[in-house]
Amino acid sequence: MKKLLSTLCCLFVVVSFNSCVNDDSTGDPVVPPGPEPDKVVNIKTFDKEHLGFGGGLEQTAVKTFTFPTDMDKVKNIKLYLQLACPTAGCNIWDMYANVQAKDKTTGKWYEIARYITPYGRSTEVLERGLVVDVTDFKSVLQGATELRIFIEVWGADGWLVSTDFDYTYGTPDYKYYEVEEVMAYNKNSLEGVPYGETHNFDLTHSIQIPTNAESAHIRTIISGWGHATPMEAGRGCAEWCYRTHHVWINSEEKFSHELKAEGCASNPINNQRGNWKPDRAGWCPGMMVPVRIDKFTNSVAGQNLNFEYKFQPWTNDMQAQIDNPHAYYAISNYIVVKSNSPIVKPIVN
Repeated sequence: MKKLLSTLCCLFVVVSFNSCVNDDSTGDPVVPPGPEPDKVVNIKTFDKEHLGFGGGLEQTAVKTFTFPTDMDKVKNIKLYLQLACPTAGCNIWDMYANVQAKDKTTGKWYEIARYITPYGRSTEVLERGLVVDVTDFKSVLQGATELRIFIEVWGADGWLVSTDFDYTYGTPDYKYYEVEEVMAYNKNSLEGVPYGETHNFDLTHSIQIPTNAESAHIRTIISGWGHATPMEAGRGCAEWCYRTHHVWINSEEKFSHELKAEGCASNPINNQRGNWKPDRAGWCPGMMVPVRIDKFTNSVAGQNLNFEYKFQPWTNDMQAQIDNPHAYYAISNYIVVKSNSPIVKPIVN
């Protein structure tokens, strides 16, 4: 009897143990449920808006769209841009283009993305076209918001422009964002800062950071135009000459922007109808112009920052045998602050 009871006890222990580690009769281990996937809300905006020059077309279109308002629940925002060809075909040139959003508190147009059109090819080889992260503009891209699209196109063929936004809901890095313009010399390719000559563009500003800022960074977009001389290794400025720009904070060099080769020949928008393969300085035909993020690693909450933008030294000799011998840098800078408590805009002077 004692031997029988001992055997039954052992069986009971084994069965009980198995019932703890198996969730069904197959003997598969219990797998706890994973986290809920982030929800994505897609907002359609411009739909094959025809931009051109002449024939009743305009280089610019402005419309108002309604975006979500619960920004404290939004993890990130991505902008997708698709260029399709009109009936007459796509414009043949690589042209400066951007997307702007109007800030409702200041009335300023903030450049949220810049791109260069391909030579006569659509971007439809990419399922959703070109893409860029625009989360920095969460405080702008909410509720009823005006968007403006622009292409510096000089032809009545032009482009059919479509844009849409993915709002991904989840746990954001910080609940509250604010953004303010530092510099915006970006109206078009020829109204940027003249390089290598005397000018009256203001490249120095003061930035007052809110006292509760838990994170701060500068968002910059740069593209150069012109074939000015003297050339270096056959590369004219500012489209082709490789340069490094510098951001000084409080009289010390803090950040740098290297305008270098971006791998134009590997662009999936290939077989373009022009000189698309050679590397420009910091951009390529048929691609988004890179967004440059300069993050302050130490807290700057409550500080007044003296900002200065400096170019690598070079002097334009004005000897280029072309109609326009100048070099230009189209630049936009924005100061972005974040916090887990409601935050106000930085003050820029």
